[in-house]
Amino acid sequence: MRWRLRGAWMWPSFVAITLLDGILLHELPPVRTGIDLIPAILLATFGNLILIGAVGPWLARRLWKRRPAAEPGAPAQAQLEVLSDRIGTGLLVASVLGVLAAGLAARPVVVSETEDTERAALALIHYVEGSGSEELIRNRDTAQTARLGEDFFRTCIRRDDPQRYFCFLIDTSRERVRIVRDPSALPNRADP
Repeated sequence: MRWRLRGAWMWPSFVAITLLDGILLHELPPVRTGIDLIPAILLATFGNLILIGAVGPWLARRLWKRRPAAEPGAPAQAQLEVLSDRIGTGLLVASVLGVLAAGLAARPVVVSETEDTERAALALIHYVEGSGSEELIRNRDTAQTARLGEDFFRTCIRRDDPQRYFCFLIDTSRERVRIVRDPSALPNRADP
């Protein structure tokens, strides 16, 4: 009886973890279309049954053959059941971690700042190349960009005289990026 109480965690864990897996599948679906709650719980149920009904006993038998007896006076069948229960419980906990990892990995990455910055940089490159100013073209790699607000940037390019800059205000809120020359020649790091 003592061995049965030591190894009786798998089925209560199965119920709780299956519900948790179902909620995680619903809230953090690993697919873009999403999963409704009831189908998510059914998927979690079948997945967890496979873990504790097929994978758990197979792993327990494999480990049982390689391990010495835990307690010489305990019945071998009881020790195997406790080992199966512990492995099954461990697999259930691993399933929660797997569902959580899959859900987090499938979340879309927010790259709005990167996209806005890239749009501003590409627009400035086209502007500089089209300006005909050899000084701007030659020094375009010295560009420093600062975000002034949402969809609004200030980029400064060093002139041949390192104390002076060409500065531009860039608005990416429109479909066509708007670039205006900033009368201030102070670099971004010197601006308040």
